[in-house]
Amino acid sequence: MRLLDRGAHSNIDGARQVVVRDAAGWGVLWKQHAGDRPMPAVDFAREAVAAVFLGTRPTGGFGVELVGAGQKAGAFVVQYRETKPGGDAIAAQVITSPFLLVAMPKVDGDVKFERVP
Repeated sequence: MRLLDRGAHSNIDGARQVVVRDAAGWGVLWKQHAGDRPMPAVDFAREAVAAVFLGTRPTGGFGVELVGAGQKAGAFVVQYRETKPGGDAIAAQVITSPFLLVAMPKVDGDVKFERVP
């Protein structure tokens, strides 16, 4: 797995998980997510893109991290975790939209996302 982009401010403000398997789909997703920022290169002959968008969060301090990925019960499973500010943390009072985009090995079968605690 190779990190393509990660942060707290995506233009995609709804929660969703996406797998992109071709350059055309990657261009569309990147434009929705990042506008005119330069798009990371992906070799779709060997890779696909897995993206997790957490949706709108009320403050800073939220994020998403990759926990693991691999074959599980006949599918390729991408495991991720949402990180949150602690109860006593001081967080910026700003709306955020945390996201994670990774290049993963190209797989022909199903790809599933699993949120882990």
